[in-house]
Amino acid sequence: MLDVHRLRLLHELDRRGTLAEVAAALGYSRSAVSQQLSQLQREAGAQLLEPAGRRVRLTAAGRVLVGHADAVLAQLEQAEADLAALGSTARGTLRVAAFASVLLSLVPDALTWLAEHHPDLRVELVEQEPAPALSALTAHDADLVLGEEYPGSPTARSPGVDLEDLLHDEFRLAVPLEGPLAGRGHRLEDHADVPWVMEPPRLDPGRWALARCREAGFEPDVRIVTSDVLLHAHLVASGHAAALVPDLVRAGRTPGVVLHRLPERPRRRLFTAVRRGAATSPGVRALRESLRVAVDAAGA
Repeated sequence: MLDVHRLRLLHELDRRGTLAEVAAALGYSRSAVSQQLSQLQREAGAQLLEPAGRRVRLTAAGRVLVGHADAVLAQLEQAEADLAALGSTARGTLRVAAFASVLLSLVPDALTWLAEHHPDLRVELVEQEPAPALSALTAHDADLVLGEEYPGSPTARSPGVDLEDLLHDEFRLAVPLEGPLAGRGHRLEDHADVPWVMEPPRLDPGRWALARCREAGFEPDVRIVTSDVLLHAHLVASGHAAALVPDLVRAGRTPGVVLHRLPERPRRRLFTAVRRGAATSPGVRALRESLRVAVDAAGA
């Protein structure tokens, strides 16, 4: 009989790549992980690992077993969720990974609602970009991810992940109300010769904004690169730059900022992602409900 705990260690090794990372993630020593995987090889009656320089890698048999381990662990998580759903209270700890603008605009209201309706549910938050956050979800380092999908950049679908739409968040051109950058019109190309603030081009938001300007026929003069979306709004308000900002940033409430609707009304898709086996757990259901309440409160 294969041991489920050892199957999880093999699963973690496939996700993380090294015995040292598995040990650090699960709170074991490297030698303890190695011993447990050696025992799993004896139980399986096949070589699951082979040397690869100073590391180890999965053999063909190891990869077959990892595929089954994925299904076994997902089924166990589903069983735990079904048992928890028999109760009426959401309790325990949920680890949430989310990007900055959602943390700023939705999460505070969601936490307020949870504190009132589910006081026994502990939520731990970490700021993380969507792509690494989704990897953390499948590696069991996060329980729920708040992600975003930009036009033309669809999120890769995983059969083990449950995605639920949260809202579609429209982008607008943000320009200063006063100063030398003001009064230039409402089209992107009207601002071809002004300084811009954008997110890093290695990230989807920065890539998308850069592409939009190029589609409008100009190469933007990007003077400031930052992922701090509140700083985008403040730089526009102080007359230093133009920007493309989503509605959730609430730049329109910042004095000194004028927002122009773009002709095609581009939107980013915001969603929550959880492991499929945990989707029915009371904690996940409560957290998703709290975010929907926050969206309604934001008028998004």
